[in-house]
Amino acid sequence: MQPATSPVLDDGDHERFTHVVLEGYTLDSGDFVSIGNSVVDSMVNAVPVRALCGKVWVPGRDPARYPLCPTCVEIAESMGWTRPSA
Repeated sequence: MQPATSPVLDDGDHERFTHVVLEGYTLDSGDFVSIGNSVVDSMVNAVPVRALCGKVWVPGRDPARYPLCPTCVEIAESMGWTRPSA
């Protein structure tokens, strides 16, 4: 059994989805507040990130090659986000 502090990582090969990661939020003043969930940092330093759907992994594949995770999309839309047009 793994200790509670070690996340269970998933390489994502079985899912083949692009996931949405919340890296922070912008205050009314325009200042960005990071929540420490950076995709770039994850790719460079092999630090796991957590997607909106709960998936924890270290990104390493081209996200343009896969469809968006439907659960991430549903959660993002419920938060009032809109998907950018392709």
